[in-house]
Amino acid sequence: MTNTNTTAAKPFHSGFVTIVGRPNVGKSTLMNAMVGEKVAIVSARPQTTRNRLMGVVTDADWQIVFLDTPGIHQPTTRLGEYMMQSVKDAMDGMDGLLVIVDVTSFGDKDRKIIEEMAAKKVPKLLALNKIDLIQPEKLLGLIDSLRDAGMDAIIPISAKTGDGLEELTKALVSLLPEGPKYFPDDMVTDQPERLICAEMIREKALMHLRDEVPHGIGVEMMSMQKENDGFMEIHANIYCEKESHKGIIIGRQGAMLRQIGSEAREDIEKLLGLHVNLKLWVKVRPDWRNKANDLRDLGYNRQG
Repeated sequence: MTNTNTTAAKPFHSGFVTIVGRPNVGKSTLMNAMVGEKVAIVSARPQTTRNRLMGVVTDADWQIVFLDTPGIHQPTTRLGEYMMQSVKDAMDGMDGLLVIVDVTSFGDKDRKIIEEMAAKKVPKLLALNKIDLIQPEKLLGLIDSLRDAGMDAIIPISAKTGDGLEELTKALVSLLPEGPKYFPDDMVTDQPERLICAEMIREKALMHLRDEVPHGIGVEMMSMQKENDGFMEIHANIYCEKESHKGIIIGRQGAMLRQIGSEAREDIEKLLGLHVNLKLWVKVRPDWRNKANDLRDLGYNRQG
């Protein structure tokens, strides 16, 4: 007699979830927290993220592929136009949408973004970020004001402290369709090492530079040469748009550039698991954010 009792395999859920919101609401911080590794640079500067970045989270029964996008803003340069096109591209074929707002600076621009995203024909979650920085009664009032916003769920979180991230993950998984495992278990991003290293250098520049200088910074990796076991030589150019900015980036007797390089080297060594000799040069490319060839050289390939 044949035993016909079989246990059906639990369905696997997977999908691509696009993260959108205004600049500086915590999109990249959230993706890093969800992935558990630093795959996107973060800073207090608006428009830190310039490309669509991917982060993968995999569990036994599900896989979420996050697409972190530049902050939604009105572009004033060709680079800005490229960034906004990156947001649109990340919405093609998405399985879910995660809208993030900063509860400490919520305003009309956030409401407009929520209204626009509510019209998308995919499951939608609204994450209210930075709840560790707001009084509970104010948070409850904001939640009440958004109950009819057209989102499938509203989840208060703090990407910095981790509060609410487990609930957010469960909500996302519940909305994902059955599907394949798109990426191997140990894969957390599709970014090449060259791009990640360039972004780490730019992150340190963003941390230490002030005024309008950070917006005009671009980093081009010139070479990454493994010299022997456990050692790599990296050369990179930091570009700025004005001669006066070059002096600021280099700093007095080279102090600023050394600090940027030292901190970037530490992060790059952790990423690569190698000792790194990082050499940086600062060069002027006037108005590079509006020039198609310059944008391509710096990795913004869809422009022009």
